[in-house]
Amino acid sequence: MKYFVTVQATQADYAAMEGTESPGSPRWSREELLAMVNFMGELNNELAASGELLDAQGFTAPAEARFVTGSPGGEPRITDDPYAATDVQPAGYWLLECSGLDRVTEIASRITQCPVPPGSPEHPVVIRPIGEAPTP
Repeated sequence: MKYFVTVQATQADYAAMEGTESPGSPRWSREELLAMVNFMGELNNELAASGELLDAQGFTAPAEARFVTGSPGGEPRITDDPYAATDVQPAGYWLLECSGLDRVTEIASRITQCPVPPGSPEHPVVIRPIGEAPTP
């Protein structure tokens, strides 16, 4: 079974990783940032070695997002930076192929152990099973 697993963050969290502290998002030191990167690298290497990792990527800050909305026959509407600094958004993902929900939950639980600065917000790790298209 395939799963889409995401970690969450806010614009303020991204700013904190770049050195700008805000209420609820303490500034990250270089050492703390490297600890997070090393943790994620080790996890990805283990998942690749087990054959469970199909892809993993981190997203840029929510402020760099663009939304395109529209309706049939209507003009598309393009919006930059639609998020408030406190809106929790996907920060990165893993595309995994695991034996089942118990295994992917075990992996998600491990992701929650990623080192962060004291006082950092706790955002959920989200597991989304990937469904298969119905056969015609």
